[in-house]
Amino acid sequence: MLKLKTTVLALAFAGAAAMASSAPALAQDKPTVGISMPTKSSARWIDDGNNMVKVLKERGYNTDLQYAEDDIPNQLSQVENMVTKGAKALVIAAIDGTTLSDVLKQAKAKGITVIAYDRLIRGTPNVDYYATFDNFQVGVLQAESLVQGLGLKDGKGPFNIELFGGSPDDNNAYFFYNGAMSVLQPYIDSKKLVVVSGQMGMDKVATLRWDGATAQARMDNLLSAYYGNKKVNAVLSPYDGLSIGIISSLKGVGYGSADQPMPIISGQDAEVPSIKAMLRGDQYSTIFKDTRDLAKVTADMVDAALAGKQVTVNDTKTYENGSKTVPSFLLKPVVVYKDNWEKTLVDSGYYKKSQFQ
Repeated sequence: MLKLKTTVLALAFAGAAAMASSAPALAQDKPTVGISMPTKSSARWIDDGNNMVKVLKERGYNTDLQYAEDDIPNQLSQVENMVTKGAKALVIAAIDGTTLSDVLKQAKAKGITVIAYDRLIRGTPNVDYYATFDNFQVGVLQAESLVQGLGLKDGKGPFNIELFGGSPDDNNAYFFYNGAMSVLQPYIDSKKLVVVSGQMGMDKVATLRWDGATAQARMDNLLSAYYGNKKVNAVLSPYDGLSIGIISSLKGVGYGSADQPMPIISGQDAEVPSIKAMLRGDQYSTIFKDTRDLAKVTADMVDAALAGKQVTVNDTKTYENGSKTVPSFLLKPVVVYKDNWEKTLVDSGYYKKSQFQ
C-alpha cells in the first residue's frame, strides 16, 4: 500500500512539473515593475494605475504601484524605494517633470528601464521612452469644439472667451495650450474671439497642480474684474477638474439659466462628473484618452526593453526634454460631445451606463 501511495505521489509531482514547464510565465518568473502615479485626487490617475497593474500582471510581472498625492518629495522617496527594492523597470507619471534627475541617475546605474507615462520627464538623459497621447492634438480638438459650439465657422461672433492652462510644471500643459491656440489665434486676430481680460500665454493662464479650486477662484476674479456688463461666451479649459470649478464659479453669478446660458466650455479626461455636466448642458465637450490602450502600449515597451528587443515608437522628434529627444509612442485622443458620449464611453466598456444614472 505504501509503495502504491509513493508511486501515485511521484506521478502527481511529475505531472505538476510537466504542467509548470508548459504553463505561461507566472509573476515570480518575471521581475517587478515600479509604477509611480501622481495622485488619487483625479479619477483618471486611479484608472491609469489600475490598468497598468492589470495589464502587467496578466503578462506575468510583479508590480509596485504607488501614489504620491501630488507631493514631490513623496514621489521621489517612492521611486527611490522602487530602485532600492530591485525593480527592473519604472513607469513614472511625474508630478513635476524636472525633479527626478538624481533618482533616475541611480536607476540608470542599475540598468533599470525608465518609461515616462503620459507626462514627459524633463532635464535628464536617463529616461528611455515616453508613452502618451498626441497632446498637441488634444488642444486642437478642445479648441475645435469651442469653434463648433460657438458657430464661428458659420460666421457668428464676435464672442468673449477666457483661457485656462494646465499646471506649469507639467510639460503636457504647454502642448495642450499651444494646440488650442493654433486654432483659436486666427479668430482672436480677426476679432471674432475677444479675450476680455487680455490674459493670454501660459505665464498668465496656468493652473498649478491642475487644481479645480484654483481655477474656480481665478474665474471668480475674472468675472468680477472684467464682466460687470458683459457675458462670457466660451472658456478654454484643458481638464475636466478645472471645468467643474469654472462651472461652479459661473453658476455662482447666474449662468446656466434661460436668460443667461452657460458658455461653451471644453475639458479633458472624460471624468464622470464632467460627463454628467455635459448631459445637464453645463459643459460642452471633453477629450477621451483611453487609459486601457495607454497601459497596453506601456506594457509593450516594458516587454520589449526587458527582453532586449526593439521598442516600438511612432515619434522620435517631438518630445525634447532639455537633455535628449525621448523616443515616444503617441495615441490618438477622441473628442466627446453630448451626442456621442454613450457610444464612445459606454459601448467601449470604459464605463457602465449605471454610473451616469
